[in-house]
Amino acid sequence: MTREDVEQAWKSFRRFSDKGWSFTDCTSRVIMERLGITTAFAFDEHFRQFGIGVVVPLDT
Repeated sequence: MTREDVEQAWKSFRRFSDKGWSFTDCTSRVIMERLGITTAFAFDEHFRQFGIGVVVPLDT
């Protein structure tokens, strides 16, 4: 994680405070976007809210 990642994550954390995302959620989002990661394994609904890819396991 770079200093810029942390700064971008903080901006997301502040900007989307209504979503209930943790700072860790925001750092994951920023790093996924930077690295072009489009699939995440998570049980956290917040990853689905990111809208940047597929979250596994899929809802059934």
